[in-house]
Amino acid sequence: MGENPPPTGAHPATKARAPEAEGTGTQPFRLPTTGRVTRDEPLTFTFDGTTYQGFRGDTLASALLANGIIQAGTSIKLGRSRGIFSAGVEEPNAVVQIEEPFPEPMLPATAVELYDGLVASSLPGQGRLAVEPDPARYDAVHAHCDLLVVGAGPAGLAAAAAAAGSGARVILADDQPELGGSLLGTGQLLDWAGEVAEQLAAGPEVRVLRRTTVFGYYDDNHILAVERRTNHLGGEAPEYVSRERVWRIRARRVVLATGAHERSLAFADNDRPGVMLAASARTYAHRYGVLPGRRAVVFTTNDSAYEAALDLAALGVDIAAVVDTRLEPGEWARRAQDAGIEVLAAHAVVGTEGEQRLTAVSVAPYGESAGYREFAADLLLVSGGWNPVAHLFSQAGGKLRHDDTFGTFVPDSCRQAVEAAGSVAGVFDLAAVLAQGATAGARAIETEGYVAGAPRLPVVADEPQSPPMQVFVVPGAAGAPHFVDLQRDVTVDDLARATGTGMRSVEHTKRYTTAGTANDQGKTSGVLASGTVAQLLGVDISALGTTTFRPPYTPVSFATLAGRDRGELHDPVRMTALHDWHVDHGALFENVGQWRRPWYYPQDGEDMKSAVLRECRSAREGVAFMDASTLGKIDVQGPDAAVFLDRLYTNMMGTLKVGMIRYGVMCRLDGMVFDDGTVIRLAADRFLVTTTTGNAAAVLDWMEEWLQTEWPELRVHCTSVTEQWATVALVGPRSRDLLSALAPELAVANDDFPFMAWRESTVADIPARICRISFSGELAYEINVSPWEARALWEALYAAGSPFGITPYGTETMHVLRAEKGYPIIGQDTDGTVTPQDLGMSWVVSKKKPDFVGKRSHARADTTRDDRKHLVGLLPEDPDSFLPEGTHLIADSVLPEPPVPMLGHVTSSYHSAALGRTFALALIKGGRNRMGERLFAPVGDRLVPVTVASPVLYDPEGARPDG
Repeated sequence: MGENPPPTGAHPATKARAPEAEGTGTQPFRLPTTGRVTRDEPLTFTFDGTTYQGFRGDTLASALLANGIIQAGTSIKLGRSRGIFSAGVEEPNAVVQIEEPFPEPMLPATAVELYDGLVASSLPGQGRLAVEPDPARYDAVHAHCDLLVVGAGPAGLAAAAAAAGSGARVILADDQPELGGSLLGTGQLLDWAGEVAEQLAAGPEVRVLRRTTVFGYYDDNHILAVERRTNHLGGEAPEYVSRERVWRIRARRVVLATGAHERSLAFADNDRPGVMLAASARTYAHRYGVLPGRRAVVFTTNDSAYEAALDLAALGVDIAAVVDTRLEPGEWARRAQDAGIEVLAAHAVVGTEGEQRLTAVSVAPYGESAGYREFAADLLLVSGGWNPVAHLFSQAGGKLRHDDTFGTFVPDSCRQAVEAAGSVAGVFDLAAVLAQGATAGARAIETEGYVAGAPRLPVVADEPQSPPMQVFVVPGAAGAPHFVDLQRDVTVDDLARATGTGMRSVEHTKRYTTAGTANDQGKTSGVLASGTVAQLLGVDISALGTTTFRPPYTPVSFATLAGRDRGELHDPVRMTALHDWHVDHGALFENVGQWRRPWYYPQDGEDMKSAVLRECRSAREGVAFMDASTLGKIDVQGPDAAVFLDRLYTNMMGTLKVGMIRYGVMCRLDGMVFDDGTVIRLAADRFLVTTTTGNAAAVLDWMEEWLQTEWPELRVHCTSVTEQWATVALVGPRSRDLLSALAPELAVANDDFPFMAWRESTVADIPARICRISFSGELAYEINVSPWEARALWEALYAAGSPFGITPYGTETMHVLRAEKGYPIIGQDTDGTVTPQDLGMSWVVSKKKPDFVGKRSHARADTTRDDRKHLVGLLPEDPDSFLPEGTHLIADSVLPEPPVPMLGHVTSSYHSAALGRTFALALIKGGRNRMGERLFAPVGDRLVPVTVASPVLYDPEGARPDG
């Protein structure tokens, strides 16, 4: 900094030291009485191995500052010392690792509430995950409201107060433990804020969520927030009830009163510990009773920093000078001068000195390299303007516009029912903020038919405001870094290299330099980076815009998002209404999707093979029944339901008559099979679609995606009713006799109740919907009842079927029965590369429909090749040889040298009681042209000869479903 020596006749404050603050005990930078901390509750904490003291109500950052500690880490790339820079979640520097009571990485010290026994350490830009299980529990809750107010500053409090007494359901969410927002940092209107807090607490339809950060705004006013539940604030043991809770809120209307973040400036060596945002220093003084330094220089482009300078001066900080880039600062500059503070108009900070902490600040006329002055200071307060916290507004789909008056981006329009109020809307006068908040709250609930109240708003005088100066990059000492993103160590030179490569978009320069990609998500650097790029390109920032604001607004741990879904609860276990009966009767279970399904029912001395063969014989020769409740069921209703299903399925559904059922296949856009099932026509405008168990959610998502994105004009609603129906499959030659005995009012003859029809009747005096469907190839029925009646139905069938030798069977027997008939299981006999034609199901692909999802792909040359893999049957020459699923198939009787040409693989393989042998299904290249051909399957150290056969190995004539 010695290139330009200080001019003679320097200001008397130059090189002077600030008077020592009085301090409080072991906290030398703590004011004796100022602040809102609880001084009769001292707390002990450890930082970087040294033990300190703070008070209840401190953050880790404020407690460190009270003890004279401002350096809180080193930068991630350059290893430069970095200090506490802000007082909120926008903090880019003081990101710490909590060591005890449980390790948590990358937390802003400014957002960590102090508690007794806290152990933390500084970080070099990255943290460490815990190696032991987290003892805490994480919860989730759903809530609905007429109005959600985000932010409990002056605008948010006014909005909530206007709505509180109307009868509307109101939720006020704020990330701080105390309501007041920016008022807590300025010391203004705290009595009024307390009154409003009491009023809201007494409101019968008002819910106040403190320590709750709204981090995501999604379609249909679906809001996600995370609430810090205890965090040891009350001294709880580590096994406390809940650390954090996710709120999933659905709001009719939203008022965003999220405030604004102060913007920094890119000047030479602007990253030293002791460089801090001006409003943050004011917050530390008023809210925590802490002076971040003893002697300060204030560097600003707008009026707001003067308020910080005057407040800090009144509390004992020696303000060496206010450096203002504007030529005519206005009324606030005169107030500062009247208070004895030197104001340097049309000046800028051009450099700093100091290693572990700032020691000096160099100032020169703005835009000039000569005539600079050097001030001794341990604190440099910076204000480059304000960035409205428009993150949630943007996440909601809102558009931003550039406000040329204040030089910032503010909310413009949004497709959702949301309104911005206060400084987030570009309103910075306190009186106007209060009025706008009250108006927004009243307008929101009156839109929903409620009558807003008239909240008591304090009388606030209008303050004079001079136009700010839009400055981003300040010229300074040659070679000194000008930091834009403190957390990523991104400088102006880095952005210059990005634009030098030809990049013209801030989205591109962001990714080239990583500016704005750290866990602070560019809260202090995003707009500064945009302004820097605009300056480098010589364009207006309003044309350049900002990068995209994406959720989460602040980092959220995976543990919080997972909630209790961990360990045994990581994947929910779903059980049917008949689960207890299956357990009582010795069933062994398998997981199908999330469902626990009976696998088979072994009797004494039976292994799996014996039990399954017994169950298969009962189904083929007598009667058996199965719990089929897990089949996916989707109710599709609306005037355009038939049109919708015709577009999704490969075959026609619109021609299906009421009372009848049709099997159908869905394909993806590439023509490959996605799912199959039955479609039941309940009425002209209503269908019940069944899906495979594991694909139920995916099919519903698929339907919703097409309805919402491609065919929004269709008048159709889809609802999952899987758990609203319990289904019992009654199978076998004696199934009609058993059904007739329990449903005497139901005509069960073939002519009266044909295959693929459904009827409503009572079975065992239970109202039921009976479908004549067979997934076994036998005479069969699917009986659907309320889950509450499922056990009564099941036990009635079990009792009445005893004379017929009724046998319960599980999923393994179901697979054997369907494989004997060549019925494929989607996901087992298919792998995402299989068309209906590959499965031998050309009959299910309509040639009459003009279009359906996947139709065009069926005409591609690749999908019509003769050598595509086809589903076929396999019969080992040794009828006792079993082919493991997944076994490859080759043409040679001698295993050739690798690479071995593979013709296909076994998809399903079973022992069959009906066939008296083993058999398999397989996907084989050109399989339908290989009927009768001998292939070989490598099993262990031998080659098993097999014969290619039709996949329909049992009852190829299809006579048995009629009984």
